Amino acid sequence: MFRFGVGELSLVLLIVLLLFGGKKLPEIAKAMGKSIKEFKNAGKEIRDSVEEATGENSDVT
Repeated sequence: MFRFGVGELSLVLLIVLLLFGGKKLPEIAKAMGKSIKEFKNAGKEIRDSVEEATGENSDVT
């Protein structure tokens, strides 16, 4: 989808650091990590329920 290089990633991190400050950065990173984990789990649950409803069992991840 999107490809980030070192330069782009550094720029994004610098902007986030300037917007939120150094003290809030760990809290933001922790919240983002939890959100990504929950999103992946929800996607897996949806895929599993669709496979169960249709009777398909694909090993595609």
